[in-house]
Amino acid sequence: MKIEILVIGRNEEILQTVIRLINKNEQWNATGVLTDEAAISSFEQLSPVMVLLTNGIDASSEKKLREHFARIHPGCIVIQHYGGGSGLLSNEILEALNRHAQANRG
Repeated sequence: MKIEILVIGRNEEILQTVIRLINKNEQWNATGVLTDEAAISSFEQLSPVMVLLTNGIDASSEKKLREHFARIHPGCIVIQHYGGGSGLLSNEILEALNRHAQANRG
């Protein structure tokens, strides 16, 4: 079963690039959205293991989204991705998944 990752961004081109890079990993399935409303709707439909926030999301939107996600699915991992290529992106995702797994073991 693939790990669902919801990607939220404000730039369509960057969002599509991030989704493509994530989906290169056969164990991951990324879905991307551009608005807070779409993020909330997709989050409730997909129940993702992780939410990846990309550049362009202002502080008030980020706070609102994080609070909503924590209320609906407290175990969901939410990380910020600032760019830097596919290697960095994969490492960020893997590190967050490992931290989450270790925290749930202990």
